[in-house]
Amino acid sequence: MTTSISQFINRELSWLEFNRRVLEEARDSEVPVLERLRFLAITGSNLDEFFMVRVGGLWQLRRAGKNGRDDSGLSVEEQIVEIASRAHGFVSEQYACLAKDILEPLAAEGIRILEMGQLSPEQSHHVERVFDQEIYPVVTPMALPEPGDFPLLPGLGLNLCVRLAPPDDTRSEPRFAIIALPRSASRFIALPAKEGLQYILLEEVVRGFAGRFFPGNSVAECAAFRITRNADQSVSEDLAGDLLAQMREVLEERKDSDCVRIEVSQGVSKTMMKFFAGALGLEESMVYEVPGPVGLSAFAKLASMPGHNKLRWEQWSPQASQELRSESIFDLLTRKDLLLFHPYDSFDPVLRLVEQAADDPDVLAVKQTLYRTSDNSPVVAALARAAERGKHVTAIVELKARFDEDRNIQRALALERSGVHVIYGIKGLKTHAKVCLVVRREASGIRRYVHFGTGNYNEGTARLYSDVSYMTSREDYTSDAAVFFNVITGYSAPVNYRKLDSAPLALRARLIELIESETQRAQQGQKGRIMAKLNSLTDADLIKALYVASQAGVEIQLNVRGICCLRPGVPGLSENISVVSIVDRFLEHSRIFYFHHGGDPEVLISSADWMPRNLDRRIELMVAVEDPECRDRLVRILDTCMQDNVKGRKLLPDGSYERVKPKSRKDLIRSQKVFYRAAMDTAAQDEQMRKKVFEPVLPAAPEK
Repeated sequence: MTTSISQFINRELSWLEFNRRVLEEARDSEVPVLERLRFLAITGSNLDEFFMVRVGGLWQLRRAGKNGRDDSGLSVEEQIVEIASRAHGFVSEQYACLAKDILEPLAAEGIRILEMGQLSPEQSHHVERVFDQEIYPVVTPMALPEPGDFPLLPGLGLNLCVRLAPPDDTRSEPRFAIIALPRSASRFIALPAKEGLQYILLEEVVRGFAGRFFPGNSVAECAAFRITRNADQSVSEDLAGDLLAQMREVLEERKDSDCVRIEVSQGVSKTMMKFFAGALGLEESMVYEVPGPVGLSAFAKLASMPGHNKLRWEQWSPQASQELRSESIFDLLTRKDLLLFHPYDSFDPVLRLVEQAADDPDVLAVKQTLYRTSDNSPVVAALARAAERGKHVTAIVELKARFDEDRNIQRALALERSGVHVIYGIKGLKTHAKVCLVVRREASGIRRYVHFGTGNYNEGTARLYSDVSYMTSREDYTSDAAVFFNVITGYSAPVNYRKLDSAPLALRARLIELIESETQRAQQGQKGRIMAKLNSLTDADLIKALYVASQAGVEIQLNVRGICCLRPGVPGLSENISVVSIVDRFLEHSRIFYFHHGGDPEVLISSADWMPRNLDRRIELMVAVEDPECRDRLVRILDTCMQDNVKGRKLLPDGSYERVKPKSRKDLIRSQKVFYRAAMDTAAQDEQMRKKVFEPVLPAAPEK
């Protein structure tokens, strides 16, 4: 076994490599320009969360004097230094991409962002009117006599720092003021234009008229900036605690947590930087001077502006199940299992399960987990309606879903008011499992229906994320689901499921058992093969088990979208392991696992990634899919993902990635396009079959 390098890739550096793959899409000339802008905005929002959570956590450890080493061998201090080095370089690449790969092509299409000095007289008059009527009455400047007077600015809010010139003939200390720009205001202000679309940024307008806030003074300098605060606070759950109240405290704590990064307009003076450093306690590595607009995540709104479809990808609409046109979801699931692959397959059957359960008088109970939902969620509305109609409804609402805490608090309170029995998650754990159980009285007796998913009950993200839904009325699965809810909502002791495995009690052990089974078969001269599709792979125990399997001759193909701490292709360690990452128009989010199992494959889906947080600190589910048709489709999905040579990137032993190169243009395989075309073909075949069925037209009922 090799000892020249660590067996593990550092988690944080692996994440930065993932964000670089997203940036590659923003720089790809074959991607339509507004989609490139969307990818660039995603890199910005990704980086925001990375600094708030991961970098914030490292700074907490450093300030507490903890400098231990992770599995890759890097200390906390070494990680902070390496992250800063790579992040500064990455930010430079982001802004080079914005200028060259996005703004220039947009300008060629007649879409421009102007500065004050580029405005026509008509546009200048328009901007002044907008400032006078919509901005000036809202904004309040805050004078700062001393650095210690720095206001409590919210993280990621856009602000201007103003340095006022000293009074005539004096050498007094610099005077500063802060102008916090309102979050309700549009960042992109549309300008009158004879042709095309022209915008000016909000901060550019306020900067241009900043002097009006300080009559009798002269503005010496005005710079846009944004601070990022540590959001890695967690609730301390004790038996006497009120979880709802504690979560509200966490949300309040985030507002005044330590600053871990400041982004400021390039060219800011040393005087102003000294002021920032003193006011915020900054170290040099925390400062990011950017040669363009501060806060690239805001460009998501511009990327989503209506029209200009030629600058976007062609629309890929989710395909609806023709079977549901003629029968209820309950009749369909009584007859067969249903496997859906979103967003190629519509999320509608999942919604219909909950909505029909709410409206069907024969439904007795609905039990569901909720982690992240949409605004005005039809799932939440259906659960409330079901409770109001006298059904027994239980909802496990995870209050600790990061950055959705406030929304989930409001969801939980609204559901309680409707009569839903709400569980605020589970003490000490996050409930991340995706399951919905419906109990119905039928002529043959009580029957149950269940949905298991790899993604959230969110119809919005179901159009953007690649996820799997498995729906069935089989007794083994529905019985397991009923036991699962009883275990996590009551005081039931852990049980042995028939078709499920659950974290934090047994999921890792089951995965290691499956890996070791392949290892043993390979050692006995049999074929051993593993395929797994994940978001992230960081768990050391699972990685070590995969290394042992590789050394035994097991063929291991991994499709890991984001973080991967495993080093593939290392002689003597992992030469039989390959890792590919796919970044394309839809976010790869499904978790699908395949084990050859001596020719009788075991195929499973899961809500869990192979990470310690999922396996040790969350309630997760893994579901064995045994229906032959559903199982075979999952295997085809895995095979296709492993072959992607258009949007696939191969992980190299050193932790970097390279594009998978096709043999020729004829051999191009873009997995997401393959899946969409397959869904289209299936829908077309279903429609043809429907047309072959004779539907008699009955006479209208006689008038009374």
